[in-house]
Amino acid sequence: MPLLWQVRLTCLLLLLTGFLPLVGCGSSGQSGVAEGTAAGVNSDFEVVVTVGMAADLVRRVGGERVQVRQLMGSGVDPHLYKPTRDDIRQLMSSDLIVSVGLLLEGRMQESVAKLSEQQRVLVLGASLPAERLLTEDGSGGHPDPHVWMDVALWADSIPAIVGALSETQPEYAGEFRSRGEQLTAELSALHEFGLECVQSIPSERRVLVTSHDAFRYFGRAYGLEVLGIQGISTESEAGLVRVNELVDLLVTRRVSAVFAETSVSPKNLQALIEGARSRSHEVVLGGELFSDAMGESGTPQGTYSGMLEHNLTTVTEALGGRVPSGGFTEWRRLRESVRE
Repeated sequence: MPLLWQVRLTCLLLLLTGFLPLVGCGSSGQSGVAEGTAAGVNSDFEVVVTVGMAADLVRRVGGERVQVRQLMGSGVDPHLYKPTRDDIRQLMSSDLIVSVGLLLEGRMQESVAKLSEQQRVLVLGASLPAERLLTEDGSGGHPDPHVWMDVALWADSIPAIVGALSETQPEYAGEFRSRGEQLTAELSALHEFGLECVQSIPSERRVLVTSHDAFRYFGRAYGLEVLGIQGISTESEAGLVRVNELVDLLVTRRVSAVFAETSVSPKNLQALIEGARSRSHEVVLGGELFSDAMGESGTPQGTYSGMLEHNLTTVTEALGGRVPSGGFTEWRRLRESVRE
C-alpha cells in the first residue's frame, strides 16, 4: 500500500474513533462481533460485512472460499452503532467490504465511503432496483433501508454478491454461481411460504404495529398494514401525539396484538397497551420480532432465513392465522415432493 494512503487511513482511523478532536465517535457501548463462516473455512480471503442479514448471504454464497467478519452482532441497532478502532482496522485490512447502505449504517457510512476510494466495497442497497425501494415523506428522498424484510427483494442482491466474489476470486466463480442459485431458490420458497402464512390471517386483522417503521417492505410484500411508533430510524423520537393516534387505532379497529423488536426498547409499546386498557380494550404483546439484527449465532434465528421465518410465523399466529405444521422446512419438503 502506498505510504500516502497509509497516512490517510491512519488519519481516518483516528478521526472515526475519536482520537482527533474534530470527530467524537468513540465506543457506542455496543461492541461488534467478528464472526467467521462455518467450520472448515480455510480461506485467507476476508470479507468484512456490517450487519448479519448481509453477512449470512455472503457466507452462503462464499462458502469455504471466504472468511466473513461481521461487525454488528445480535441485538445491535445499526442506526445507532458507532465504529470502534477494531472495526476500522478490520475494514482497512479486508479484501472486500459489504454493507447495506441506504443510510442504514448511519454512523459508519462515512468511513465505508472513504475506504471505497482504495478498497473494494459492495453496497447491496445500490444493487437493488430503484423502483422497488420505498421512501417516506420527510425522509429527504432517502429510501427506507430495511430492504431485507421483503425476502424476494433481498434475494435480488445475491447476483451482486456472486459477481463481487467472482471478480475477486475468478477461479471459484462456478462455485459462487452454484451456491447463489441454491440460495435464490431457497429464498424464493421462503417468500411463497410467507405469502401463504399471512393470507391465512383474517383480512380485518392484518395490521402490524411495531416499535419503529422497519416493516414497511414486510407489509408491502405480504399484505399487511404496518404502523410504527417511531420513524424509519430508531434515532427518531416517539411523540405523545403519535402514541395517542395509535391507541385510537387499536381501540376503534379492535387490534388485539402489538409486536416488540429485539433491537429496540419496548417501553413505547407498553404505553400503547396501557392506553388501550384504559379505554377497556385488551391488547397483548404478540411476540418479539427481528428487525435491524438477527438472532444469536448458532440459533435458527441467527440466519437470515430463520430470522424471516420467525417473523412470518410469529405475526401469523398472533394475528389469528395458521402456520403450516413443521414450519418452512417441512412445507418446502412437501411442496417439492409434490412437484416430483
